[in-house]
Amino acid sequence: MSFLKELFQQNTSTLVSLLVLTLLPLVGDSVLTWTLHEHQAWLTNPSLGQMLLYFVVVAITMTFSLTHTTVVVLVTAFFFGWRGFPGMLLTYMLAAYGGYLLARSLDKGKLIRLLERFPKAHAVMSELRLDSWRLVLLTRLSPVLPFALITFILTVVGVPQRQFLTASVVGMLPRTLFFYWLGTKAQDVLRLIQDPDTGTTGKVLVVVLMAVSLFGLYFLFTRAMRRVLQQDAQKD
Repeated sequence: MSFLKELFQQNTSTLVSLLVLTLLPLVGDSVLTWTLHEHQAWLTNPSLGQMLLYFVVVAITMTFSLTHTTVVVLVTAFFFGWRGFPGMLLTYMLAAYGGYLLARSLDKGKLIRLLERFPKAHAVMSELRLDSWRLVLLTRLSPVLPFALITFILTVVGVPQRQFLTASVVGMLPRTLFFYWLGTKAQDVLRLIQDPDTGTTGKVLVVVLMAVSLFGLYFLFTRAMRRVLQQDAQKD
């Protein structure tokens, strides 16, 4: 209990940010759905300038967890087709980088400094950072883990910036390609958001990605713990 009390007292801004990042997409997706319902013409046959403005806006909304990434992918694919796919990938990078900077400025290393007072937990985190690229890749593979929330968590545990950005894009690519393709085939954007209807292939893909992510993360955590225990045994 004392640890939890200290954790909250010293990391209030970090924990509040995690809660906000979990709840905000529900509000943002509702606003986006209403906006598209009332103003679909804004994105119909857009000019280059309108497309650029759109990508800037969705990069900001994803950075601050105002919209789910899957919803943004579906909407982008529906209105822009495959010509918008490079812009979508760039938007991912901008949102990931923006979220990384935001999390670092809010946390300022407080969580890591607290963990230093608990040697085993700190040692496990240090071991995980040695596998930063795979850690980020596996968290991004899962379609159910919120983009902005995972960005925040990975940042505060000290994942290096370059590995974070490259692994984020690579990890999200499989599901992004699938949902983008799904969006290009849709006939109604509002129905698409409310029920993407991924079909059997989509459901299998989601389950496979979730399984790879889950078992991969389990492997990384257990290996990190084994290394820490071995190091302790050698010291003793």
